[in-house]
Amino acid sequence: MRFRSAAVLAMIVVAHGPSLAQENYESWEPLKPLFESTGGGGIMIGDYDPVVTGNTCATDFSVHEPGGKVSINRVVFDAVPTQGGILCTNGKWRATSGDASGTTPFRVFIKDGVKRGQ
Repeated sequence: MRFRSAAVLAMIVVAHGPSLAQENYESWEPLKPLFESTGGGGIMIGDYDPVVTGNTCATDFSVHEPGGKVSINRVVFDAVPTQGGILCTNGKWRATSGDASGTTPFRVFIKDGVKRGQ
């Protein structure tokens, strides 16, 4: 029975090996001064500069709506050491005005002073 379980596990690893490989965060593009929001709709994000403090990454950032309105939000991520750097993940944002909040799938990888986004 143990042999059968080991054989099945080996087949799963062989069949799905590439999908189980760890993502290469250093292949992400460096953060740009202005980039499109993960929510789309023509909203642009600016001034995104996460700073790691303990087990979190955080930054205030500007939100530029297509009509010209600009507001300021704050995002706080979990800071996870990996691949010789820090992965900022599980982001939670809120408007500094207090009228909106949510989560973001956006992640940032920080290594050797370079900040990369995905």
